[in-house]
Amino acid sequence: MAKEAIAEIQGAKETGTARVYTTLRNEILTMKLAPGTHLDELGVAERFGVSRSPVREALVRLSAEGLVTILPNRGNVVAAMEFGRVPEFLDALDLLQRVTTRLAALHRTPADLEAIKQTAKAYEKAAALSIKKADSLGLIEKNYEFHMAVARAGHNVYFVDIYRKLLEEGRRMLNLHFQFQTLANVGSKEMASDHTDMVAAIEAGDADWAEATAHQHAVQFKGRFMQFLDRNLTAQMPLVYPGAKTA
Repeated sequence: MAKEAIAEIQGAKETGTARVYTTLRNEILTMKLAPGTHLDELGVAERFGVSRSPVREALVRLSAEGLVTILPNRGNVVAAMEFGRVPEFLDALDLLQRVTTRLAALHRTPADLEAIKQTAKAYEKAAALSIKKADSLGLIEKNYEFHMAVARAGHNVYFVDIYRKLLEEGRRMLNLHFQFQTLANVGSKEMASDHTDMVAAIEAGDADWAEATAHQHAVQFKGRFMQFLDRNLTAQMPLVYPGAKTA
């Protein structure tokens, strides 16, 4: 087979993989594909009009991000969200956020600070657009980029790797958190206010202030997320129980 033909096939395959990966990833992050949803390779391939090979590659990439669980001989499912472990997750997030932000205040370079400022601005713009479009995807991605910029500014690769894993696991939680904030009519500047304080503390090189702002950010996220869960659990309670008399 000619090199040009091989390159064309490989290019088409990569395009198919990217399309499947991006679409499924967005649907998982926004909970359009609920945790536990079965992802049949053949069914996904038919949906996107591609062969099973690019579907399999896309699922492997999603698995590496913790969004899909590949079950040997049983297919693939959207990764579960273990709500019973949410308090543990939030405690770990709080601790890592405090550590990485403190280190950023102590060790950031001018280039690091510029990256943090740029990602903070990008987050605020994404938050405004997410509110306007009622779509959390942009906000989720820019929030991740901001916190990773902060983590990298601390110049400790071990903390960066651990924090990255927590942020990736928490992306779907951020979607639920966003829904709560929009229900409460929280504006984009208010959403970004904690980031603004973190940037100011890091720029000042004040480690104690930086850690305090990071902790406050984590506490607010935890409180709002738990309020969201409580509100939705309460909303699902029936007002008329089986066997009850109605007027």
